[in-house]
Amino acid sequence: MIRAVFPGTFDPIHYGHIDIARRAVRLFDELIVAVYDRPLKSLMFAPDERIYLVRQAFLDEPKIKVMGYSGLTVDFCQKADAQVIVRGLRVFSDFEFEFRMALANHRLIPDIESVALITNEEHTFLSSTTVREIAMLEGDVSSMVPAHVEEALKRKILETSDGSVPPNALRD
Repeated sequence: MIRAVFPGTFDPIHYGHIDIARRAVRLFDELIVAVYDRPLKSLMFAPDERIYLVRQAFLDEPKIKVMGYSGLTVDFCQKADAQVIVRGLRVFSDFEFEFRMALANHRLIPDIESVALITNEEHTFLSSTTVREIAMLEGDVSSMVPAHVEEALKRKILETSDGSVPPNALRD
């Protein structure tokens, strides 16, 4: 059995992530969508909220499991008995970052392979940051995220609203 891990912060999960996961699950026996708990960036949703949103996105996918993790992705892969790390590539700049990450991961644990799937054309502009900014500016994100994520974004924005807009926001 070949088990793959699709790691990310998923803050929030969007249709680009969902597309990569659904395509990856066709290639592997099982896919673990691994939600990283402590990235070096500010997040809108807590780890348990992100895990819940991701699980809801894959309720109809028996070959997809969702788990939270911390630490090195390759260490998580070893603990989960996964042989492959799946990543998505949207734009050229993603390639350089993912290439360096794959080399570093290979240096740490050579038995774990990295596979990059190129995003579908309609998702190339999507990022969690873009989704959050549009939602914070009361824009329509319904074509970017599932309905349960859109509702969670609205609730979170109402809970934390102080009237500020993120730096470099789309309104500029």
